[in-house]
Amino acid sequence: MEKLNYNDTLKRLRNSYRLVVMNDDTYEEIVTFKLSRLSVYIGISVSFVVLVGLTIALIAFSPLKYYIPGYGTQESRTALQILKIRTDSLEQSIRYKEQYLENVKAVLNGNIPIQKDTTMLDLPKTDISNE
Repeated sequence: MEKLNYNDTLKRLRNSYRLVVMNDDTYEEIVTFKLSRLSVYIGISVSFVVLVGLTIALIAFSPLKYYIPGYGTQESRTALQILKIRTDSLEQSIRYKEQYLENVKAVLNGNIPIQKDTTMLDLPKTDISNE
């Protein structure tokens, strides 16, 4: 396999070509362009960058941005934060009520284990009656 020489590639990019637009009936030249591969690559790249920039500018500076998912006004964001806080507090109160109901059911069924307070057992014994 033959390696590409950098100078040959650069020569190929700089070779000039002629693009002619002709009338098919009269063979009259309408437009003539003198181009090289490098100028075509640069032209396509610049047009791509310009189109992307115009698209971003159109979306960023027009009301189209409100149709992007996740983008909204400041009022809608604050309303969403308030709703999240309310939802969290409601979920927490539901958990507390479910735990309370489970404890009530356990007491009514007699399934509650007896818990002994072991904090008093760890204290050293003192004789108060001798004083």
